[in-house]
Amino acid sequence: MVVFTLGALATVITFLPLFLGTEPFPTAAYVLSMLMGVGFALAGAGFLRGVAAQRRAARRHGQATPEGSPG
Repeated sequence: MVVFTLGALATVITFLPLFLGTEPFPTAAYVLSMLMGVGFALAGAGFLRGVAAQRRAARRHGQATPEGSPG
């Protein structure tokens, strides 16, 4: 969430010169704005790891998977 928030903040900041009519920020600001996508990808990967862990735990305890078929 922290990486996504930093990227979102950097994205908002890089749009400010467009609305204020000032010079654009250096390239580093635009690179920081890509953290928003990285944070989103990290969150998705964490979600998928959690799903896999829950499925392994359910299989280990002999419960059926959400689809209704064991394992």
